[in-house]
Amino acid sequence: MKLLWVWVVLPFAFAQLVTAFFDFNETELSLIESLEYGVSKINYNPLMVGLTLIHTAGAKGAVCLDGTLPGYHWHRGYGSGANSWLVQLEGGGWCNNIRTCVYRKKTRRGSSTYMEKQIPFTGILSEKAEENPDFFNWNRVKLRYCDGASFTGDSENKGAQLQFRGQRIWLAAMEDLMSKGMRYANQALLSGCSAGGLAAILHCDEFRGLFPRTTRVKCLSDAGLFLDAVDVSGGHTIRSLYSGVVGLQGVQHNLPRICTNHLDPTSCFFPQNVINHIRTPLFILNAAYDSWQIQSSIAPPSADPHGYWHDCRLNHAKCSASQLRYLQGFRTQMLNAIKGFSMSRENGLFINSCFAHCQSERQDTWFADNSPEIRNKPIAIAVGDWYFDRTAVKVVDCPYPCDKTCHNLVFR
Repeated sequence: MKLLWVWVVLPFAFAQLVTAFFDFNETELSLIESLEYGVSKINYNPLMVGLTLIHTAGAKGAVCLDGTLPGYHWHRGYGSGANSWLVQLEGGGWCNNIRTCVYRKKTRRGSSTYMEKQIPFTGILSEKAEENPDFFNWNRVKLRYCDGASFTGDSENKGAQLQFRGQRIWLAAMEDLMSKGMRYANQALLSGCSAGGLAAILHCDEFRGLFPRTTRVKCLSDAGLFLDAVDVSGGHTIRSLYSGVVGLQGVQHNLPRICTNHLDPTSCFFPQNVINHIRTPLFILNAAYDSWQIQSSIAPPSADPHGYWHDCRLNHAKCSASQLRYLQGFRTQMLNAIKGFSMSRENGLFINSCFAHCQSERQDTWFADNSPEIRNKPIAIAVGDWYFDRTAVKVVDCPYPCDKTCHNLVFR
């Protein structure tokens, strides 16, 4: 009987482990980062902001994966920032098949039922001038991510009771915020991290279209430059993932037409094929050795069955000389992807040679005493200089290991 019980429990435990691993890789990296680094001394008591559900969204079919209402967190601007708006799109990976989407809808990434009722506003969302010098008194909004396709899908799967309504959530949220004063904005910034950084790219021109031409509107993508890279086995892990996302969630109809007119929809979900066509000024903030892409795109366990990359994947200091050469090749691919983009006078760049992922939301990487810098300029100042046209910002770090200011992510 005991033996039978073991055989019953083991498959279930393994399934949970596999699912947990997938969820870790696809949605939890930025959370792991914050746990890894702890709370920055400069922000020991962050502002906590409550969740607002979008009650008009249900009638529009703008719902999370499980059919619950979407929501956002909003801290009202004041003083000189009363009519300025920052909209931050939450990240958290994607779901690319029924199994992973069904799992996701039972988490805060697929249902407002499981969302935190309050979240800390740090980094670019901080309300303190000493932590966020240019945007601290703006209206700052964090739009929660509960669709699994970077706010671009529009379909459903009735059998699995899944609603893929990311595009409708985006539209419903923008309509709600416009009714709450965003329509009067004299300046606005759409930003996002990770999957939210990809969403900020894909929705950038739509965001610009919400406002009069007299409004200063720009976009910031943090850790959203996901490359159509070949993995260490010669396969296409991330292209396969994106193909599933695009096909399952009906994304193709909401991708930029200027791209889909000459490329397949999956290719147009990769930002490298979209950024050159965006008309709105865009700033790309990215680590040249993006931790998520190393973990889940370049050297995922599925492409590394013998575990050759295991230690390197967890800690860059344990990478061999040949592995570092491979990662330097990835950096070169990233720099090649932004060549045309960087030629635009209005665009901005901050590519640092760090093993990191999402540097705008965390206080220690956005703006603190020991924040990452390129040419003595921290990220917050670089973004502010670009947004307010104080100076052009197109900075690319020298290759690893030259940068001693990085906050590198190490997994244990």
